[in-house]
Amino acid sequence: MSHRRYALVGAGHRAQMYVDAIIGRYADDAVLVAICEPNPVRAQYYVDRVVEAGFAAPAVYGPDNLEAMVRDERVDRVVICARDDLHAPLIVRALDAGADVVVEKPLTIDAPSAVAIEDAIDRTGREVVITFNYRYSPRNSALRQVIQDGAIGEITSVDFSWVLDTKHGADYFRRWHREKEHSGGLLVHKASHHFDLVNWWIRSVPRRVYASGALRFYGADNAAARGLGERPVRGTHDGGDAFELDLRDDERLKALYLDAERHDGYLRDRDVFGEGITIEDNLALIVDYASGATLSYSLNAHSPWEGYRVAVNGTLGRAELEVVERGAVLADEGLHPVLDPSASHAGTTGSLRPEGERLIVQRHWEAACEVPLGGNSDGHGGGDALLLADVFEGPGDDPLARPADWRDGVRSIAVGIAGNRSLETGLPVQVADLGIRFLAADDAALRA
Repeated sequence: MSHRRYALVGAGHRAQMYVDAIIGRYADDAVLVAICEPNPVRAQYYVDRVVEAGFAAPAVYGPDNLEAMVRDERVDRVVICARDDLHAPLIVRALDAGADVVVEKPLTIDAPSAVAIEDAIDRTGREVVITFNYRYSPRNSALRQVIQDGAIGEITSVDFSWVLDTKHGADYFRRWHREKEHSGGLLVHKASHHFDLVNWWIRSVPRRVYASGALRFYGADNAAARGLGERPVRGTHDGGDAFELDLRDDERLKALYLDAERHDGYLRDRDVFGEGITIEDNLALIVDYASGATLSYSLNAHSPWEGYRVAVNGTLGRAELEVVERGAVLADEGLHPVLDPSASHAGTTGSLRPEGERLIVQRHWEAACEVPLGGNSDGHGGGDALLLADVFEGPGDDPLARPADWRDGVRSIAVGIAGNRSLETGLPVQVADLGIRFLAADDAALRA
């Protein structure tokens, strides 16, 4: 049986999902023949993982030799898990070298690099698959089904609120994500997931974006204004602050980052209240869609709990999805000092905010009903497993149209890119004016 030959580009934390899939469930369909990674410690981490599973060691290449890797290792498909601002040049180089591409979201971080990808696809005719795992989460698929079935009629508006807690949300302010030049900010890096969901749920394309937001919690200026005092440069030391991340406490993070930093100087555990943070932690957008629907969206990155709430209004009723992914973030000692010591804080089990999810549909003149949700405790409610099946086995006939290609990737980042431009100018931004031919054609076709 012929195996599709894969190469991994970028050997950080997220890469493990793909490596484990190739050496696990999809070992009969795929083989990892090469790893392209500048840091030798991170590259070796995954080489060892492959060898320990009983497979031949993949060859290791540096980024300058990507084309040689594709040629010499006869690579069919490149999986890109590199830093966001590197996605576009790596995609273009892989396509031109003769490989198809699977890329983590976001597709890229700005309009010029999106144009470069569009040009490379036109030039080579090769495939770019973007992995929107949130589409595959059963709760999100259920909402798509409700809308697709016409249960609430034509969609008039969507209200979408996403909160990241002081564990997950704070982590974007420790890593390279905190620098907008590398991540595009949370509007691109994180919210591209959310904008893709809305595009996919309502089956329309964004037309105009107005954004407001700022860095209001994290960062040195905010720390000084709240009198937090002197801060450590990084979390891996003998402190005790609830916002610190000590890489020594996590075997995998230690291996991938702490043990690797001597080769490139990258610190995975910088202080969230340090200097140099250029992304926002509070954001709000209004997005007008070609269908006539309007999205109101908000993102907060320092919430005490994590999850999201979506309300979709239609001409026949309303659907409401509420998800609590983590009901509370408690300090290591079990109780954050600002909380009432007399109160009960037993995590989320039996608490006032239990983890869970619920989809309610209520049509006009009818009582509300709850839609059953499937899923499990695996990544994104089981969504990661479904996504990987489509990536490695090929998508089947999916009535919910969950597999995504580069066009979906462009439509999702278009909202964030336009939002960033709106933040800079204080004005609404037309998506068709971003300079991406595909989006302009989208708009022209819908106006015709």
